[in-house]
Amino acid sequence: MASKLKKGDLVQVLSGKDKGKKEKVLEVFPADHTALVENVNKVKRHTKPTQGHAGGIVDKLLPLAISRLQVICPSCKKAVRVGFRTDKDKKVRYCKKCNAAIDK
Repeated sequence: MASKLKKGDLVQVLSGKDKGKKEKVLEVFPADHTALVENVNKVKRHTKPTQGHAGGIVDKLLPLAISRLQVICPSCKKAVRVGFRTDKDKKVRYCKKCNAAIDK
């Protein structure tokens, strides 16, 4: 199944501590149904010092479930559901509100 999210998409967070944030997708993990989103689900990790690293408290991004994210349509600027269709023998994603293609 094709993922409805792609790297570089602008998405809105639907639930959780970062609800309402609009940020860019950094990476998608289709096998896990998760995505890494910029400045969302940021946690602090305490690391031990090793030979190459000093250790300390590190900010880290954790992946979010794709079901908690919704793509923002570039034409109508709203969080929308995404569908698939074929245009000129090419599979493209489209906005279900304004029917505009999301892929360039």
